[in-house]
Amino acid sequence: MQTGVYLHIPFCRARCSYCDFNTYVGLEALFEPYVNALLREIKLAGGGSARAHTLFFGGGTPSLLSPDQISRLIRACREHFHLPADAEVTVECNPDTINQDYLCALRQAGVNRLSFGAQSANPDELQLLGRDHGWAAVEAAVAHARASGFDNLNLDLIFGLPNQSLAAWQRTLRAALDLAPDHISLYALTIEAGTPMHDWTRRGTLPLPDPDLAADMYEWAEQTLADAGYEHYEISNWCRPGRACAHNLIYWRNEPYHGLGAGAHGSTIYRRRWNVKRPADYIARLNDGRSPEAGSEDLDEATVRSETIMLGLRLLIEGVDQARFAERFGAPVEHFYADALERGIKLGLLEVSPARIRLTARGRFVSNQAMQLFL
Repeated sequence: MQTGVYLHIPFCRARCSYCDFNTYVGLEALFEPYVNALLREIKLAGGGSARAHTLFFGGGTPSLLSPDQISRLIRACREHFHLPADAEVTVECNPDTINQDYLCALRQAGVNRLSFGAQSANPDELQLLGRDHGWAAVEAAVAHARASGFDNLNLDLIFGLPNQSLAAWQRTLRAALDLAPDHISLYALTIEAGTPMHDWTRRGTLPLPDPDLAADMYEWAEQTLADAGYEHYEISNWCRPGRACAHNLIYWRNEPYHGLGAGAHGSTIYRRRWNVKRPADYIARLNDGRSPEAGSEDLDEATVRSETIMLGLRLLIEGVDQARFAERFGAPVEHFYADALERGIKLGLLEVSPARIRLTARGRFVSNQAMQLFL
């Protein structure tokens, strides 16, 4: 069983119109105090005996931190979580926050995977999303990354936007493929309460996304990425062979992870916990020698079993590994979910073999319906 460490960096230059993550603008003065507090939490959570296999800097915009600050955090994780020298270390970056010198310094610090928030190649869509970069910045970022020695790059793209045409989406994905990324994440836009975009749709100044058109976009992307040699290994993720995101596989296999930083969530599988959200509160607690934890919940085995199934079904090639499930819970999937499996097969949503349980091609488009069978 693998374990990951997630470090939340909650700072941004600007707030995107669709974002409901725990992020803040205008807090540059807190960057260094926050890093120092995060170093304290890393030491507290590691405890000298903890082990981890991956490290992921998410946000927010982690690339607003200096290379020295990121380097200090990596060194602390190596020390307190015994992070292996060859562990996957990912940093999320906004394309307009980096240059080649910056990326060379990250590579030297031990970062070996970058994830660029590209989102769209169309200027009007970037403006709608509140992104403050153009596609030229994405092209430059990828070129800088390759020149700095990175051979594991992800691009995040968003589809299913209000007023987005299939042709516009095709332009974006083709532009992304021209950059030959090692990994691509495609996310259908969800309009979250409390975001500017939610307010615009509520007031009628922006139409809601068309779910049928979004499904057509997804289907076209599936075929296009397959033709380009990418493996569709998770519902929203494609990769070159051998380039699946090791850190995110920990989540989808329902394995433990440490979530550190303001508002971060962690899991020991049977217990979930989360930190205070506001960076100033997070810093104050750790400076005072107190835990940053704001709350937790314990999970019973039935809940853990069902979550393991639902998360595993997101893995389109691997699926739910029958042997791993039986070893973990003391009996095969059929022992707990015979009726759910039978219904899933009859509905054409599930493919069941002695080795694994996976979504069918039809099940991918109604994955929530398939997963609800196991609630």
